[in-house]
Amino acid sequence: MTTATTAAPVVKDDSMERQKALIASNYEALTSAHETGRKVASTFVPGNLNELIMCFDLVNNLPEINAIQNGMRKLSGDYIAEAEKHGHSEDVCTYVKADIGMMAKGNLSPNGKPLPKPDVLLLCYTGCFTFMKWFELVRDEYKCPTVMLQVPYQGDGEITDNMRQYIVKQLKEDVIPTLEQVSGVKFDIDRLRQYLTESRKAEEDLVWVVQSAKNDPSPIDAYFGGVYYIGPIFTAFRGTEKATDFYRLLRSEIEQRLAAGLGPVTPIGDMTDQRYRLVVEGPPNWTNFREFWKMFYEEGAVVVASTYTKVGGTYDLGFRHDPDHPLESLAEYCLTCYTNRNLPQRVDQITRYIEEYKADGLLINSVKSCNSFSAGQLMMMREVEKRTGKPGAFIETDLVDPRYFSAANVKNRLESYFQMIEQKRSGASATEGVSR
Repeated sequence: MTTATTAAPVVKDDSMERQKALIASNYEALTSAHETGRKVASTFVPGNLNELIMCFDLVNNLPEINAIQNGMRKLSGDYIAEAEKHGHSEDVCTYVKADIGMMAKGNLSPNGKPLPKPDVLLLCYTGCFTFMKWFELVRDEYKCPTVMLQVPYQGDGEITDNMRQYIVKQLKEDVIPTLEQVSGVKFDIDRLRQYLTESRKAEEDLVWVVQSAKNDPSPIDAYFGGVYYIGPIFTAFRGTEKATDFYRLLRSEIEQRLAAGLGPVTPIGDMTDQRYRLVVEGPPNWTNFREFWKMFYEEGAVVVASTYTKVGGTYDLGFRHDPDHPLESLAEYCLTCYTNRNLPQRVDQITRYIEEYKADGLLINSVKSCNSFSAGQLMMMREVEKRTGKPGAFIETDLVDPRYFSAANVKNRLESYFQMIEQKRSGASATEGVSR
């Protein structure tokens, strides 16, 4: 006789529920766009110009968010297979294949309704070449206008006035006129300033939350929990009062956890035992997100800083949107996204995280199909180890392709890494004993 088992309910706090509701409301706005007479812009998360898009009353669709949603809902595997049937290689970014496969199979959003055809594709190029090819495929499918904002790569590790002005020139001469033409709405720079004012408020609270992980115990998980924290500000809500309210609520929750000496909320309850403090490089795996997080929870590993949560803006490094210099501020934002930073800058950033957040080491989730993150990661790990004296390690998964998530493999590598940290600690303790 077999007994049916019921999965334990996922534990969430109020801000997680609020984030979920916000994302759902954007899908409702997208799938009802034709009925409400609104037009749709598709764009990507890194370098997205949400404040500018809102100036033209456009609804913002983000294709990689669609792929993430389908990954977490266990739908991406079928969509990827569909895209591969149409000739897309196994080596192609699985976000792309999940999106192409979704379009081929009805293009249904998480609310079960079809996503509308985009009226304009807005590509802000911030270091990911795949985005360019992705939008070529979407443009071929929908035959819609496309505008590209070319963002200079920080090859030399610095931002110059020429780089800013080059972006501002494109905004004035290409992007804004195209959005005016598509939407039929005249650009109002004061409206943009209003949105940027709201963005700045949200950014201040987000940075406070992220930096709360410097405490021991950390009241947050900056990688798995961080996914919920960045959702509104990296997508269709930055610049709105809804986002400002969300980050005010999130900060209030974390302040309470900090005052009570509590760890982060996880899907299976509060994390009370924090044995390891990690910095993580690379995106998470979405098809097994809860299982992935649980592996860390069970080992007492809390992520105190991550690079993935900076792909939509490196606010913790000092950037804020500036309503007094609106177009220049948009340019600066695009230039400072994590994927637009060169490898030495990324090494500096990770090293800083390990030192400031008192981490035990660097863990890299090397994602098979994401070259923007994976290229150069071994070199980065070795350099960080050399600078900090803290151990690094690799695990390997993929974004939304379930074929490339091996729970046993990931668990074994994590266990080996934590043993390495323990050995490092034992060696340091022995050295201190001798020196005394």
